[in-house]
Amino acid sequence: MASTTNLDQTAPHIALFPTAGMGHLMPFLRLASMLATRNCTITLITAQPTVSAAESNQLSRFFASHENIRGLQFQLLPYKPSTDIDPFFAQFISISNSVHLLHPLLSDISPPLSAIITDFTIASSVCKIATDLSVPTYILITTSARFFSLMACHSQLVENNPKNGGDEGIDSIELPAGLAPMPLSSIPPPFFNPNHYFSTIISSNSTSFSKVSGILVNTFDWFESKTIEVLNSGTVVQDLAPILPVGPLESFKAEQAIDLPWLDNQPAKSVLFISFGSRTALSKDQLRELGTGLEISGCRFLWILKGSEVDTQDKEAIEDILGESFLERTKNKGLVIKGWVNQDQILAHPAIGGFLSHCGWNSVMEAARLGVPILAWPQHGDQRVNAQVVENAGLGLWARDCFWEKMLVNGEEIAEKIREIMRGENLFKASEVGEKARQAHGIGGSSDQVIQGIIETLKKKK
Repeated sequence: MASTTNLDQTAPHIALFPTAGMGHLMPFLRLASMLATRNCTITLITAQPTVSAAESNQLSRFFASHENIRGLQFQLLPYKPSTDIDPFFAQFISISNSVHLLHPLLSDISPPLSAIITDFTIASSVCKIATDLSVPTYILITTSARFFSLMACHSQLVENNPKNGGDEGIDSIELPAGLAPMPLSSIPPPFFNPNHYFSTIISSNSTSFSKVSGILVNTFDWFESKTIEVLNSGTVVQDLAPILPVGPLESFKAEQAIDLPWLDNQPAKSVLFISFGSRTALSKDQLRELGTGLEISGCRFLWILKGSEVDTQDKEAIEDILGESFLERTKNKGLVIKGWVNQDQILAHPAIGGFLSHCGWNSVMEAARLGVPILAWPQHGDQRVNAQVVENAGLGLWARDCFWEKMLVNGEEIAEKIREIMRGENLFKASEVGEKARQAHGIGGSSDQVIQGIIETLKKKK
């Protein structure tokens, strides 16, 4: 924990409060690191214990390399969820149930807080504390602006769910004025189930969207310009807080470095990077079909293999999942590793020419910033909506006909799509997206101006 003796007492003091999962944690760490470089005093609140080892390890590295950022830990109250609940959803609920314990800790903090930035999954609970402390609250959205538009009008979409009327012929649903219709198949089924944890977390926190001072989104204006414009027009939700695009949030130097001499020896733009994120685990049958597809394609590849949703349960060896013969046959073409890696570092490597991704939003923003084309293989949650955003922006391809969550995709189909994404025209389009992303976060860019505007607003309130 950093000392307070040399902190700039004129700088805004911002507390950042992430929740569970690497997909929620990393944007907060990147935002915290960036705000600290802009002369803000930063306190990072972390709930203990974490769900995954990757979260715990990343936090340790972060604090070790950011001595100017203070850590504030608090222990969660005991919570015994039903056995079938997603462990990360359970953590969201546990944090919400324990947030009140922070009140005395934050009320006595020095210098006094200027603002709290929190995750939408606990926004309502945090807003109550912030109101008591007379501190403005901001929400950091860790998904696309497009998927956020669904969350913002969640209650009316659930009420008007076309399936409630038994009309199975509906292909898409109409959204509030100005927003493009949404394919019904892209919306996760739990979204419409008011009794599902996914839905209840959205409904219980969406009320805060009109109470906070702003809603930060890890995207950039050019990438989702129409959606951002409509959300800020006042036609979607009455009194919706300003939507503030602050992305793509850049990695910080201390993110876990990875030494991959194999990758260093590959030709430029020749390697397909394969990662389905920190929470998505394909079936063993599908993993083996993916391996077959890689062999058929003849493409070089770097594959981050995940066999279980939570890393502490991911015990099966690579050769047991894919087979020793596969590893032997492909040893001159590819590399398979397990564990969480700094994929931002990998995507930045000159040998990488494509990215087979589940379209978790952090992955999308990393690829956008670095201009790497995506072959979208969405699995659940917001990922189908994100895949559509990727395709619309020209960052990559979404093979809807075969890349679907519940069907087994055979190796021949996978090979065809791999060859397609690695073609030169996709590299060219993605590089244009990368240039727009870098402009947004460069000095005077759209995201840079938004971030600096937030800081200046908080300075005036001190």
